[in-house]
Amino acid sequence: MNACAHALRLLEQEVLGIRARLDAQLPYALQMPMVPAANISDEAMGAIERHMQAARHQLRRRIARFLGALRAAPPEPAAVARAQRRYAMLKLYFHAALTHFEIFAEVLTQRSQHGTGVWLSGLDVAARDGLLQPGVAIDLPQVICYVERGHGGAIRRARTRLPGGGANPVAVIRMPRERMVGTGLAASLFHEVGHQAAALLDLANAYRRAAANGDGQQGLRLVSGGVGATPASAVLPQVWRAWERWISEIVADLWAVSRVGITATCGLMSVVSLPRAFVLRINLDDPHPAPWIRVKLSVAMGRALYPHPQWDALEQVWERLYPRWQMSAAQRRAFAQLDQSMPAFVARLLALRAPRLGGRTLGQALRLPGRDPANLLRLWRLVRSRPHQYLADTPTLAFAVLGQARYSGLLAPDVELRTISALLQRWALAGYLPWSAGSTQLSEALNQRRQPVRMPVAANA
Repeated sequence: MNACAHALRLLEQEVLGIRARLDAQLPYALQMPMVPAANISDEAMGAIERHMQAARHQLRRRIARFLGALRAAPPEPAAVARAQRRYAMLKLYFHAALTHFEIFAEVLTQRSQHGTGVWLSGLDVAARDGLLQPGVAIDLPQVICYVERGHGGAIRRARTRLPGGGANPVAVIRMPRERMVGTGLAASLFHEVGHQAAALLDLANAYRRAAANGDGQQGLRLVSGGVGATPASAVLPQVWRAWERWISEIVADLWAVSRVGITATCGLMSVVSLPRAFVLRINLDDPHPAPWIRVKLSVAMGRALYPHPQWDALEQVWERLYPRWQMSAAQRRAFAQLDQSMPAFVARLLALRAPRLGGRTLGQALRLPGRDPANLLRLWRLVRSRPHQYLADTPTLAFAVLGQARYSGLLAPDVELRTISALLQRWALAGYLPWSAGSTQLSEALNQRRQPVRMPVAANA
């Protein structure tokens, strides 16, 4: 056989093999075993299946065009070289489709694990609640969660580019397995939710634009001049550049604090409690602030949103855990500059008027009613007999109340674990009920669950 004709025939066989493997891919709904309550929402599954179906359809069209051109090609060296180039690109498109399949398969496979699958379904509901912003109408994407080993979480935001091309149809949040299950997982969950919310509201870019235009400088001189504070005009330019470099992670931390208060800061402290070399390392190539100053900033943002003496106490604890005398002289100077500029920076950040917040400042928008520490403790006293029942309606509030009780020494870790497990199961079932078999009893249960929860009245209230 002519060598060129032989080469073209081999290429055709390879491409036919790709098509056969593509056709063998089944929809996720036909291969992912899980209890119904552990499943992701119909909307999320539909978005993923539509994305994969479109990707497969596009790849089949590429294969058909390639096979048509290949069969019409003359058996000559130039034609073989062109065919090989096109085949190499076709393989890359196929690998991209497989990558997309594996991204979602990894997430969905965990839903079949006993216990874990239901917890993850409950976290989906909590994440969705964490995206809601009162007074702001935004098109919320579906969110699905999964767990993996490691210290921190991560998010593949919805509508961002997937490896190999195409827009991600849902937000995928990776939770650290070591955070399961306790209030500490709220810090990781709502930080990642904060990244998605910040993208939807364009918060980081709004801050950068405001900083470039010098917006709010005069006002900052008035609000940041407390004892020990450095006026905005006295902050060194390189310090402002550092804050701006870290703004995407800072906004996500702010979002977490706004949702669950001191729960977010305590969870962050746990995540970044690493050997001193990591905690004290400042790297402007890393979008995350150095852990030592990041915890201090979380405290400062919590203090600004929900004032209470507890923030000062927690800051002192952090200073004892990683005392300044352990720092090098260069680290002490750098952290002192960042620390002294923090009140001015937090004031600038909370004074930001992002266009999508409807004229309100970021501080006004993110300061949620009822999340101040005193009210959270009052709620805990009301619900502590059955927290898994009374806190089930609002996941972010549930985590805020439980985390505040845990920090205040009113909630033991074993009780905390049982309570959050029960809440995650309730949220998972709430997500399952609407599309369950049409049972009248289930529909009635769901309608009852949507009614406002009546808190027990304290005797001395």
